[in-house]
Amino acid sequence: MPGTSPDLTNPTSTGPAQVSSKAAAPIASPEGAAKALASRRESVTASKEKAGELAVDPKALKQFVEDGGHFSLVRNFRLADLVTLGNGFCGSLSLFSSARYLLTSDPKYLWQALAFPLAGMIFDALDGKVARWRNESSMLGQELDSLADSISFGVAPAMAAFCIGLRTPTDTAFLTVFICAGIARLARFNATVALVPKDETGKSKYFEGMPIPSSLFLVGIMAYCVRNGWIEGPGGRGLGLPGGLVVPLKEALGIDVHYGSLVFLFWASLMISKTLRIPKF
Repeated sequence: MPGTSPDLTNPTSTGPAQVSSKAAAPIASPEGAAKALASRRESVTASKEKAGELAVDPKALKQFVEDGGHFSLVRNFRLADLVTLGNGFCGSLSLFSSARYLLTSDPKYLWQALAFPLAGMIFDALDGKVARWRNESSMLGQELDSLADSISFGVAPAMAAFCIGLRTPTDTAFLTVFICAGIARLARFNATVALVPKDETGKSKYFEGMPIPSSLFLVGIMAYCVRNGWIEGPGGRGLGLPGGLVVPLKEALGIDVHYGSLVFLFWASLMISKTLRIPKF
């Protein structure tokens, strides 16, 4: 009625309520959030070949999130996580060895740079076995694995390729594309592995795109070139590499690019491919 103040405590609806999806969404409790993350973790972990069927304990996840101590990250590491860090450790040593080779021209450092990614692969294969042996899993396991792989099988091989002679601006651009493709491939795996068809054991039937550890094949090719002297020293342009520069591109467009860097570019395309499916054995 006129002159009557509206009832603010019980407003009358004049039409369909316009509520945003975020406002309408239920607010998860800490326990619910922990269970949701653990559920995602279980589906991802079960799909990784090397992780088997290990499950993440929601209580351990909650403890990890709520632990506010200064060294809580270290305290929550599992033995398998330390093994995974060994992979990243080897990749880092490979980078430093490449740098020492560029500073000293001592071939022993180049051989070390090519050997450390192989050692990283050993750690990468062992961490899942250690997790099954200890019958435990970690919330950080998959993230650590992807980050370590990006160093040992992405950045380290690209730096070694730079050392043996792929040093033109176009070469370095292609090597950068190779690194970024490896990172993107790892991110896609983490995000979509739960959607890949599984076998009766719960493991993914195939990889989408070339797995980044396959870059060890390129490391083997580089080692073969080093053994036969088909490289260029730190001060050279890399004309001693097999095939040398792509002459048609140089004559037509003035672009200095080596055939070797085209191999890395091709490998990058394999890693980010959606249609390429590599069966798991």
